Parts: sequence; structure tokens; C-alpha cells
Amino acid sequence: MAGHSKWAQIKRTKAVVDAKRGAVFTRLGREITVAARSGADPAGNFQLRTAIEKAKAAGMPNANIERAIAKGSGQGSGSGEAFEAVRYEGYGPGGVAVLVEALTDNRNRTAAEVRLAFGKQGGSLGETGCVGYLFEQRSVVQLAAGDGQAIDEEALLEGLLALEEQGGPAALGYGPLELGALEVYGGFADLEALQDGLRRQGWAVVGWEHRWIPQTTCPLSDADSLRACLRLLDALEDLEDGRSVTSNLEADEVLLAEVMG
Repeated sequence: MAGHSKWAQIKRTKAVVDAKRGAVFTRLGREITVAARSGADPAGNFQLRTAIEKAKAAGMPNANIERAIAKGSGQGSGSGEAFEAVRYEGYGPGGVAVLVEALTDNRNRTAAEVRLAFGKQGGSLGETGCVGYLFEQRSVVQLAAGDGQAIDEEALLEGLLALEEQGGPAALGYGPLELGALEVYGGFADLEALQDGLRRQGWAVVGWEHRWIPQTTCPLSDADSLRACLRLLDALEDLEDGRSVTSNLEADEVLLAEVMG
């Protein structure tokens, strides 16, 4: 999935540089608000701790984080109960499968916006389950390399085996990121235990999340179809209620660079 991974890396880098910070903070604030329903103390609420870490990594002010926690836990104005998690599934140009997760206080509005985005870019919104079977939700833990050096993969493998032998979660694999960093994949329920175990072994854990991983990919070799698909993914990511957008798009890196350039 070289093309897909490269596109994802480009998008993440682009987001840091020119994302609309207000919209990003709104989304992150909603995640914190929803997570805080289960308790306002991050030490005893892993979901909240994860949401806070994401917010801090995006540069969200502490005051915003505290307000979102208060709202979700019932200590502030408004109510975190207004938001609910919803998922939409559909197809993009060329038959690319697309999953959209959102946090919304108005299902009708969000569904209409998602349907409009699909329609405008040549895609189609489908029924729940139409493409979900093509993805698997997994835990993903990001490890940073130290001093500009690549992570020692042999040492990582030994660490993952030791973690499992000691009764910890079994890793399902790992993959490279830019600048020598790595992502370690695990079962959906193992996110907290996996990142905690890796941190105890001395690895530099810089992020963790649940992510939909495509089990099969949809290669696009036509520039026009690829361009239209990228426009669709951009449009979906720009939705105010959006939380995440995942596709099984695969494309050659040279073609991706040409289309995005």
C-alpha cells in the first residue's frame, strides 16, 4: 500500500501546515467532550487521555481542553450527551471504498452533508455495511526514532515478543513512517495495554489511536479518477462533523506526486 501510505503521510503533513485550526479544535473538543462522559480524570479514563494527547499534539490551548472536559462531565455549560458517534460508508471514483466517522448532534444534517460531498465528487453514499467488511479496526501505536536514527527493528521484534510472553498483547505487525519512525499494530481492544507495554520497555511512544485498516486495496492508475477521488477525500475531511476518513485507495507514488503537484 505504498501509494496509500504516502498519500496519508502527505495529508498529515499538509494538515499540520495549513489546516483550519478552528475546525480542527472543534473536532478535537467534541472528542474530549464525549470521552469525558466516562469521567473527568484522564488518569482513570484512557479514552479521555487519548483525546487530550491528540488535542495537545495539534496545539489546542489548555483552556479549550478544560472547557471540553467540563462540558462532557456535566461540570460546565452545555451537555456532552448531545453528540453521538455515527459512521457512513460509500464508494468514491474508481470504486474506492470510503469510511467516514463523525461526531454529531444532528444526524440529518450530517448525513445530508456527507451525501452531498459524495455526490459532488462523483462518489455515492451507500448503506451501512456496504464497504465496512473491507476494513478492520485496529490499535496503532506510533514510535519515534531517537537522534535522527532509524528504529532498530530487531530490538523492536524482541521487545514485542517479550511483551507477549509476559502476558501482554500480541502485536499484529508494524510498518514504517517517515524519518525512521514506526507504527505498531495490535488488536482493537489492546490499545491501552500495547502503548503502555511499549512505553515501559523504553520506546518513545508519540501517539496512539484506533484506526480502520483496509484488508484489500483498490488501485487507481487513471489520473482523472485519482484526482477526483482525492477531491472527495478532501471534501469529506473538511466536514465540520467529521472525525476520520479512511479509504482503501492505492496508487503509484509517481502518479500521486503528479496529481497532487
